[in-house]
Amino acid sequence: MQTSFHVHSATCGCTPEMRAAGETDGRPRVVIVGAGFGGLSAAKALASANVRVTLVDRRNHHLFQPLLYQVATAGLSPGQIATPIRTILRKQKNAEVLLGTVSGIDTARREVVLVNQDAGHRINYDYLILATGARHSYFGRDDWEQFAPGLKSLEDATELRKRILLAFERAELEHDEAARKRLLTFVVIGAGPTGVEMAGSIAELAHRALASDFRSIDPQAARVVLVEAGPRALSTFPESLSAYTEQSLKKLGVELMMNTRVTGIDDDGVMLSMGAAEETLPSACVIWAAGVAASPVAKWLGLEGDRAGRVPVKADLSIEGHPEIFVIGDCALAKDNKGKQLPGLAPVAKQQGEYLGRLLKKLARAPASKRDAFRYQDFGALATIGRKAAIADFGAIKLKGFVGWLTWCLAHIYFLIGFRNRFSVAGDWAWSYLTFQRGARLITGPVDEPARPARDGGATAKRQAA
Repeated sequence: MQTSFHVHSATCGCTPEMRAAGETDGRPRVVIVGAGFGGLSAAKALASANVRVTLVDRRNHHLFQPLLYQVATAGLSPGQIATPIRTILRKQKNAEVLLGTVSGIDTARREVVLVNQDAGHRINYDYLILATGARHSYFGRDDWEQFAPGLKSLEDATELRKRILLAFERAELEHDEAARKRLLTFVVIGAGPTGVEMAGSIAELAHRALASDFRSIDPQAARVVLVEAGPRALSTFPESLSAYTEQSLKKLGVELMMNTRVTGIDDDGVMLSMGAAEETLPSACVIWAAGVAASPVAKWLGLEGDRAGRVPVKADLSIEGHPEIFVIGDCALAKDNKGKQLPGLAPVAKQQGEYLGRLLKKLARAPASKRDAFRYQDFGALATIGRKAAIADFGAIKLKGFVGWLTWCLAHIYFLIGFRNRFSVAGDWAWSYLTFQRGARLITGPVDEPARPARDGGATAKRQAA
């Protein structure tokens, strides 16, 4: 994901000429672009190193993305899963934090170029870590984004929360039955972890938290549809856990449409293809969870990435021809010692960041030191489905149901940053568990714009209702 903030010309504490010449206080300068799991882990791992750390990000906060869907479905507030970067690194004396938008990398001069740059908007580096994450991918159909937003940032989450809650509010005012059904149909595209979590959480919101809040509509009549092009949900998990996931989703009232391709998305809803059969599913709230693409790191470096834009990296996570530049996380095409591609997961990025912290600490002492290869240690995978339902795959040990859900809760609370956030999230989850309520059901931003009508005057919705 491209980094976007604004920095003034005095960011580095030296003149533009000094920065261009690479003059520093004598310590090697490590510039980290991106304060996600990988970038932040690298910065913290360099706390005791004899280097200067400059962390650049387009937002001023670190976001715990695994819980972003809970903000989108009113389970948590944004402040509970985001922490200011400066707060996290305030005690790290060798680190500085800059808010800025990266537009390119000048590899010849070893400079990071910021948006609206002049001579004062370049940051020199001795070592560079690019950890800018991923963005939505619509597989060449970017025109779908306005109708089916994805979920990667707090802005995405609050916008989706607004769309979901407004759908119920507008349905309360709607007298036409077909139009009301369209408003109360929620379509989630993609049955990976994000899609499964979103579908399950929307179903629980409609069937539990909102069940008695309206007078003209029955929120429990809301239709939640999960669409997947492949044969099963959570395809990266063992088949037995996928089967449990599908059964649990059905118990929550989620409709599963496997082996179904999306052929179009517009104001009316979603056009689907199931082999020879075609169907239009009227919906006013479509959510995209089907694909991601790397941030434009490959473009910045003048390299050719893979189909998702990821940059091939060597065993030490550096790029070919530039041992001083490292790429990690979702924008890196990294492989294990067996040649298998590493997944785009938070644990991978965290371990890569910690590895680079150790490596650069060693290189700061002895630049010619041998570079050991990065080795990813897989501690397992977790995914939640809904209340008291989650799965965990630890290889020989597989958990599901309440035990899996409890494991998922404890793991996510543990990895949240800050005692306040951990305590707050644990308290909200306990309250929601006991009362079935959601404490962050706030519609923010303008709500007076009319709901997008179907272009055929609702005829499509009426045909489907018939």
